[in-house]
Amino acid sequence: MSEPVSPPPTAASLPIVWRPRRGRIVAYGFAVVLVLGAVVMAIYIAEPFKLPDRVAIVAFGCALAWILHRLGRVRVEADESGLTIVNVGRTHQVTWPEVMDVTLLVGDPWPRIDLSDGSTVGAMGIQGAERERARQATDELEALIRERGEAHQEG
Repeated sequence: MSEPVSPPPTAASLPIVWRPRRGRIVAYGFAVVLVLGAVVMAIYIAEPFKLPDRVAIVAFGCALAWILHRLGRVRVEADESGLTIVNVGRTHQVTWPEVMDVTLLVGDPWPRIDLSDGSTVGAMGIQGAERERARQATDELEALIRERGEAHQEG
């Protein structure tokens, strides 16, 4: 007996943004705790520490919070013109004809987006750890690529 075949996902209406849920909560939660902890430490630290030391403690907490913000802001945005892939260190903007395929294998931390120039970009905004959400987001993105990307124009 064969399994029922589910219809292919339909392309989502644009614009759409995919971003991780748990990763954002953890990153921004820790950022708040770090900054508050640095401020409390700067206020209650022992007497040999002077004002510049206290300012440095708060600045260090803010620097760590900024790094966590970079982790928390990752996302993939799709609009009429193409994709914007915001990762920790870099933002990639590509048009639909440049996008060839998206792949999310079991165990991958995030999907890989294949581009027409032969390069591949990781899409950190779709976290593989959020299994069902990641699969749904990847399926929606794949449907958009089929509808608007290079593969659609070739076929």
